Amino acid sequence: MAVAWDDIGGLFHAHERFLAEARAAGTGNEARAAGTGNEARAAGTGNEARAAGTTKESRAADVSETAAPAPTPRTSAAPSELRAVSAAQGAERAAAVVAEARGAADAHAHIWPLLVGEPGVGRLAVLARRRLELLHEAGNRIGSTLDVTRTARELAEVTVPGFADVTVVDLPDAVLRGDEPEPFDADTELRRVAVHAVGDKPLPHGVGATVRYAQGSPQARCLEDRQGVLEPVLAGRGPEPGGHSLITVPLRARGATLGVVAFHRCERPEPFEDDDLSLAQELAARAAICVDNARRFTREHTTALTLQRSLLPRGRPDQSAVEAAYRYLPAQAGVGGDWFDVIPLSGARVALVVGDVVGHGLHAAATMGRLRTAVHNFCALDLSPEDLLTHLDDLVVRLDHGEGWAAENAPDSGIVGATCLFAVYDPVSRRCTLTRAGHPLPAVAGPDGTVEFVDLPSGPPLGLGGMPFETTELELAEGSSLVLYTDGLIEDRNRDIDAGLERLRRVLARPGRAPEEICEAVLDAMLPSRPSDDVALLVARTRVLGPDQVAEWDLPADPAVVSRARTAATGRLAAWGLDDLAFTTELVVSELVTNAIRHAAGPVRLRLLRDRALICEVSDGAATSPRLRRARNEDEGGRGLFLVARLTDRWGTRHTAEGKIIWTEQRLPSR
Repeated sequence: MAVAWDDIGGLFHAHERFLAEARAAGTGNEARAAGTGNEARAAGTGNEARAAGTTKESRAADVSETAAPAPTPRTSAAPSELRAVSAAQGAERAAAVVAEARGAADAHAHIWPLLVGEPGVGRLAVLARRRLELLHEAGNRIGSTLDVTRTARELAEVTVPGFADVTVVDLPDAVLRGDEPEPFDADTELRRVAVHAVGDKPLPHGVGATVRYAQGSPQARCLEDRQGVLEPVLAGRGPEPGGHSLITVPLRARGATLGVVAFHRCERPEPFEDDDLSLAQELAARAAICVDNARRFTREHTTALTLQRSLLPRGRPDQSAVEAAYRYLPAQAGVGGDWFDVIPLSGARVALVVGDVVGHGLHAAATMGRLRTAVHNFCALDLSPEDLLTHLDDLVVRLDHGEGWAAENAPDSGIVGATCLFAVYDPVSRRCTLTRAGHPLPAVAGPDGTVEFVDLPSGPPLGLGGMPFETTELELAEGSSLVLYTDGLIEDRNRDIDAGLERLRRVLARPGRAPEEICEAVLDAMLPSRPSDDVALLVARTRVLGPDQVAEWDLPADPAVVSRARTAATGRLAAWGLDDLAFTTELVVSELVTNAIRHAAGPVRLRLLRDRALICEVSDGAATSPRLRRARNEDEGGRGLFLVARLTDRWGTRHTAEGKIIWTEQRLPSR
């Protein structure tokens, strides 16, 4: 005889309240109430319960859901009678008491206290308590993380063995990717995400297997009708071996069906009941909300990660100054704002950049992309390292203030902070110029195994504004490894930054390794499997352009020297086997040297570099830069620089402490 769960819950709570008030009144087995002399006796198993008749006060517990304006007749059972409703009499007596209480409640529009005896609250009350405990445990354990698979596994684990012998959770691949699930039909393919069973019971489909349910199966009907399906007796038709009872419930949240969960009973003999179906639906509803939250987080995390990866470097740039290797590891908490870059510069030089935007998520990734793009643009202008950081600092200040527009009041509308380390290496002079803005110190590992952390002046983080940045210049031996990194590599909650630097020094002290091997060794020694902060690591081993790849001449400020400069340049091209570039190079040398002698001051120097391209540089002592313009038909001059720009692949101006350098690049002929 089935009894509604709500009735059992009402019995249980009424029982507890009655016992509490009875003990407060000082009676053990009887509840006495003072009245006007009238007494009501309830027939039972021989014991008596005394209750007030028409008294003004009553100590009996009244578990009424609605307040009554005046006392009405009530039906109650004495404690001695109710104690007889025990496990020995079974569920029939408990069901009869419930029916009697429900009839009285319907007659008087009240729910009055009805107690179950102290020795045992009856099978149904025990089941009600167990179901409430299971719901409480499910609320604590399901949804502990924002991981779809982990959430499904928690649902399976919390229901075995307390509710089912086998629990399986099947979800479509779209949910696992974070996408919106498509409508389910007979051909929908699901992925078995979680399986939990009592003991080592063999299952036909393990975790990761694809599942298709036949038309008319309980799971198919469950997904089609979007309602739970109860199969009390399967008679050997269960999808799991030996299953004799089954409940399938769809995982639905926010109007979408995310998958299906199936509960099987194989070991325990009692079949599932209607109350079990209600419990399964409640468990599935709670789990579905957690699965949907995890799915939405997965979608946002994937979007942010895709954005960040699209903004980070892809492949290695075409340059010969260094042999570079890099690693980027996202944080456990989500996508961050760390970035790195290797940027070829004029004169065969290379820029090495590592930066860190504070925070995680889409805002940090988008800000990182803007700063990285700005660094590329500033490098195209051949700015000095300290000037580049100054311009980058101004940009961050403008971003913090909404770039002149009214900044949004969103929590992530501004940049909390950003750091950057910028280095320029020249393979001709072997000089490296470094500057930093609140970033950790770089390390230099020499070819002999010595490791030093470069003592750079500590500039302020980007975004403070108004503070100058200082540079440090050092000479690096060929084969030295310059190691740049973000703070996530050397510090975390459980390790001090000094301890991290010392460990990094020991890892880098082993000589003779390629940059790729250094990256692997550093990450293996410094990081856990899932770092708490994202990490960017850049290792660059220096190379040198030898004397056979460089030719330079000091020229007097005399127009007659232009012809000698052309002759010297073509002679060196012949020695390098670049006769195909002789005509263009003669024109470039003639134009640039003539302009330097005519319009500039100070010493004039001509330099040719044979790298991945033929580089021609003419330097002088003036700070003014030439400007490319289109000459009019009646102009007698102004066409030389235009011809240089048309005949070469790239050209530009680079300012130095002594003046400026005009440079051009020509692609080497294919062999």
